[in-house]
Amino acid sequence: MDYIRPIPIIDAAAPADARPLAGGWCRFSHVEILRREGAPEVVPAASLTPAQLAPLVNPRPDFAGLSMDRPRIMGILNVTPDSFSDGGLFLRPEAAMMGARDMAASADILDVGGESTRPGAAEVEVGEEISRTAPVIAAMKAAGIQPPVSIDTRKAEVARKALEAGAGIVNDVTAMTFDPEMAKVVAESGAPVILMHSIANPQTMQNDPRYDDVLLDVYDALAARVAEAEAAGISRDRIAIDPGIGFGKTLDHNLALLARLSLFHSLGLPILLGASRKRFIGTVSGAEEAQRRMPGSLAVALAGVAQGIQLIRVHDVSETRQALSLWQAATKGKTE
Repeated sequence: MDYIRPIPIIDAAAPADARPLAGGWCRFSHVEILRREGAPEVVPAASLTPAQLAPLVNPRPDFAGLSMDRPRIMGILNVTPDSFSDGGLFLRPEAAMMGARDMAASADILDVGGESTRPGAAEVEVGEEISRTAPVIAAMKAAGIQPPVSIDTRKAEVARKALEAGAGIVNDVTAMTFDPEMAKVVAESGAPVILMHSIANPQTMQNDPRYDDVLLDVYDALAARVAEAEAAGISRDRIAIDPGIGFGKTLDHNLALLARLSLFHSLGLPILLGASRKRFIGTVSGAEEAQRRMPGSLAVALAGVAQGIQLIRVHDVSETRQALSLWQAATKGKTE
């Protein structure tokens, strides 16, 4: 099987035959053909068949009412006592509302989670997770906070209650494999869903994870989960994918995925990158404390945007907005 990775171009002097990548801000004139056996091969995009080219060039449909023709920022709002970076910061409802208002000024989506999925985290009971998330989401909507809200959960009943409270997106770090009822909840709700790749569970996912080829293995796993979602009645225009940086991956696995993220455009879906403040950033940079990893997080976010990634999930929302605005102005040579 051939895996086709568009080679993104952001330079203003792109070749005349360069095509828009996924209807967005990057272009490409060549692709890298990857195979499980044999060396990669770079070929002109013009050599692809129409069927091979279509998922690379077709504009992505709006996701949760947001156009995918420019990068979108998802702000992280963890109402938990033990998340790896901001645990306890937004646990009180008043603090969560203040955080939501601050993020809403710069974020396109607010992602609310009530269970930490950091390595080694313990599972939270369904009732407790609902009590942490649903009231906060309802309060956010009652206060008129504008960005759409996603519920970061792997449990169907938590998702159901969050959607009833006003959430509009389900963000499942297990790609709907943890709870067999999740696909039904998403299908019946009509909500869009983000399917993330992970292995095992938070308690054990970092216990010597292994892959034959991490890039191609993650691609195949996500393709299979997308097919399962469609079989459950979830249309492709309601699906985004996330390669799951840091979830069951070593430093080398994470860096291999980041170097060739544009492969995932071949699935023809919006792509989310969630690498904010993660351990590998500290390993590479020497920033031991998660709160000191903002500069590295910005660098990784912009590296993803340079590969056409449409959704960037971050803790440092206003800083990411500033960095993204300057990146866009510098690469275009003008402001919007």
